[in-house]
Amino acid sequence: MNGVLSQSLREKGLQYRLIFGIELPRLREIAAGYEPNHELAQALWKEDIRECKILAAYLQPVESFYPEIADIWMEQIHNTELADYVCMALFRRLPYASQKAFQWMASENRMEVYMGFRLMTHLFAMMGATMNDRSRYEFIDQATAAMCSNDYIVKQAARSALERYASCGEAQSIEVQHLLGENS
Repeated sequence: MNGVLSQSLREKGLQYRLIFGIELPRLREIAAGYEPNHELAQALWKEDIRECKILAAYLQPVESFYPEIADIWMEQIHNTELADYVCMALFRRLPYASQKAFQWMASENRMEVYMGFRLMTHLFAMMGATMNDRSRYEFIDQATAAMCSNDYIVKQAARSALERYASCGEAQSIEVQHLLGENS
């Protein structure tokens, strides 16, 4: 246990029954010692312990993580730290990741919107801007709306996704520069 980090996380508003304060590199190291296991991941997720939830994301096999389970997990994510870790460790690897990203970006729930944009950021980093025109227009429309939001975390997540999208090519960069120029 890292008491200093644990206390710091509590002071920043993280609400769990228990926070050990274990840093992400150590959690990755712990997860690497186990084979992916659906039952173990689901059991860990059910615990109201920060580190268990993060480990669950690393230990959950993609093959048995159905869209319905993703929605259940999404409903139980209440802070940006866990949202970021779950996107990075699990959600970006899902075969239906882009569908969930678009679904969540269009939500009225601020954490879902945040997750949708964070997931898009990871997808752009992994695959570039390989979207059809309809998806690209939808992403730009959602990002435009989010950039006009008064919600700081939503706005920052949208900006991050736009910046990653812009790094995918010259056309995307010009499109984002134009968009950010209009919304600055």
